[in-house]
Parts: sequence; structure tokens; C-alpha cells
Amino acid sequence: MKKISIIESKDNVGKEVTIGAWVANKRSSGKIAFLQLRDGSAFFQGIVVKSEVGEEVFQLAKGLNQETSILITGTIQEDSRSKFGYEIVVKNLEVIGESHDYPITPKEHGTEFLMDHRHLWLRSTRQHAIMQIRNEIILATYKFFNQEGFIKIDPPILTANAAEDSTELFHTEYFDEEAFLSQSGQLYMEAAAMAFGKVFSFGPTFRAEKSKTRRHLIEFWMMEPEMAFMDHEQSLEVQEKYIAYIIQSVLDNCDHSLGVLGRDREVLENYTKLPFPRIFYDDAIVLLNKNGFDEIKWGDDFGSPHETFIAEQFDKPVFILNYPKAIKAFYMKPHPDRDDVVLCADLIAPEGYGEIIGGSEREVDFEALTERIEEFGLTQEDYAWYLDLRKYGSVPHSGFGLGLERAVTWICGTEHIRESIPFPRLLNRIYP
Repeated sequence: MKKISIIESKDNVGKEVTIGAWVANKRSSGKIAFLQLRDGSAFFQGIVVKSEVGEEVFQLAKGLNQETSILITGTIQEDSRSKFGYEIVVKNLEVIGESHDYPITPKEHGTEFLMDHRHLWLRSTRQHAIMQIRNEIILATYKFFNQEGFIKIDPPILTANAAEDSTELFHTEYFDEEAFLSQSGQLYMEAAAMAFGKVFSFGPTFRAEKSKTRRHLIEFWMMEPEMAFMDHEQSLEVQEKYIAYIIQSVLDNCDHSLGVLGRDREVLENYTKLPFPRIFYDDAIVLLNKNGFDEIKWGDDFGSPHETFIAEQFDKPVFILNYPKAIKAFYMKPHPDRDDVVLCADLIAPEGYGEIIGGSEREVDFEALTERIEEFGLTQEDYAWYLDLRKYGSVPHSGFGLGLERAVTWICGTEHIRESIPFPRLLNRIYP
């Protein structure tokens, strides 16, 4: 007997197969039992007809509890009534592992209850769809950068210094020294770019940021490319091309998951049309002031309401360019015509999802970078290796970082970032 996964049903119509699955739900109608089955690859329906399987198997099917694991044998057939499109007519089934009093029943549960049972909540159709889309974005990321001639380099998670704001670092002991959990691999990626030209990293990062907003996680995954011999304008082109690519990949390969989430495909398709609009920080401040945001002044950073309003003026992701030097990281290159702003941009997602990419051209002058390090209260000794990059064949280079979970949340159209990662770490949660 051929053993398949549910997702392979389309290639096995009319064939008798065996599938290992869990019972997500069930109902019976007289002499027919309907089993909602899942195996990790997809969800579909199993039909158990009493007259075809006999009394013993039929009663076994009717008595199955939610999340009991079973081995079923039957014939795959098309099912035009379901979004998945296929079902199995069961001929026999065997219980593998029983389940009793499963806590997440087919009814409404509070968020905290679901988060306490995150290890089980992941089994639901909605969470399954989100994780499938997350996986597709990761896969598309590797494909995109491979096609563009990048090499993946893995920066360390334990670091001796900060990439940005040292107040957001998690401290730990490294034998007799102090170390930190990485908040960004960027500085190391700059070193890698000087060796390999175009590089990217993709891994976990940590921010000890005491935030409870729907946009923030304590532990999240960052995708960070760095590109030698590339200026800021060229970097923006890579950024928008990358975003369009991952969205198109989701559209091409995650249609069922998008349907489960009720995500409008036409909305996403519009986000694949390039170029993305741009607005300078100066103009964004004027725009906000003219529309009732009197509290924000030039030199202030944007908060969630400001980013949302700016994004609402466009129908695609929008770049906000050239932020004030004083509110950006020490490594950003000043604008050639203005010393008060830097060559940087944040890409703001539509629909209120906020910043999903931050990037800049990097300062390449040794003396200028040394001054900036001192201005930020950092020490040359800690950043000696980073300064070396400006001593031995320094070249113009740019890079950016994308927070995976924010991108997943936006593309899925979900309300809160906590559903975009298998086991979220929040200000008040490190369990399970």
C-alpha cells in the first residue's frame, strides 16, 4: 500500500493509499462519519461509510477523540466543496496514539489561554497557514539572494559589542568576560562583504526592548544583506525587488494558506508592482504637521501612528528617506549635501504594519567613523576590528535588515506579530 501525505492527494486521485494523520475534528450523520484530518502537510476530510467498513471500524471512527493519531487506508477522490479539493473515502483505520481532554476545542478561546498552549495551538488550521507562509518567505529569501549572486554568511549570536543601541542588549557572561546576545549581525556582515562582495545572513536576533505593542518581539529573525561597491540608491532597488519577489512567491505557492487566512490576493499582487513610492523625512514631517500631528517636530523619530498615516497616503510600501543624523546609528553615511541627515531609508508596509526594512549606506571614512563612535559614547578599543575595515581597502557599501516576523504578519494580514513565529518571546512570556 502506497503511503502518502495529504498534500500529495492531487497526484493520487482514484488510488488506494495509507496516510498517518491526527483527528482535528469529527461529526457523524446517521451511517456516515466525517473526520477532519491533518498530517502536518495539509488538512482534509475523511469519509467513513458504515456499510463499506463494517460496524467495528465505524464505531471506532465515531469514538475518535480530537487529536488522536491514526493510520488510515482509503481511496483519494476529488472534493469540489472544499477549498483543498480532495478527500479520502476510508476503508480501514488504526489508532496509533489516543488523545483525551484536548484543551483547545473547536470554540473561542482567549489569547492568553492559546499562548499558554502554544505548543498545541500550532496544530490549528490558521496557525498552520501562517507557518506555511513563513516557510515560503524563508525559502524565497534563499532563492532570491542566490539568484542575485549573494553568499550566505552566519554572524555570531554572542558578541562583545553593540551594533546599535546598547541599552537594548541582553547581557550574559562569557567565561571571564561580558558578552551580549546579538541585536544585529550587520557589523560582521560588513566584514564579510569586504571578503565576498555580496552577502546575507538570516538568523535569530534579540532586543531587550520593554515594548508590548503588536509589532514587537524580544527574539526574532533578521535577514541582513550587505553589498560592497553599492550605494544607497542601488540598495533601495534591491530592497523593493526582494519584497516583490517574496510576495510573488507566496502568491504562487501558498494559495490555500492565503485562503484560510482570508487574505486578499489582489491587495498582495499590487505590492509586487515596482517601483515603490518614496518620501523624504523632511516632507513626511510637513505632511504630518498639516494633518493634525502637531506634536511631532523635525528631529523626532516616527511612532506607529505616524508611520501608519504616512503609509495610508500610498497604495504600496513606501520608503521614508534621509532621517536626521542624530536619531540614527553611528555607522550611517551622512548625506553628501547635508550634514544633518544620513543616507538611509525605512520601508513602511501598508495597512498599519509599520517598518519592515531599515537600511543605509555605511560610513567608509576612518576618521569620520571614529568620531561617530566617540559621539555615541562607545570605545575605539571595542570597535577596533570594525574600524580596520576602513583601513584596508575601504569601498562604498550599503545594506539593510528585514525583520522576518513583521514581514510574515503583514503578508498574512494578521493582527499581532505573536502568531508569526512558532514560539514567541514577549515581554511577559517565555513559556512554553
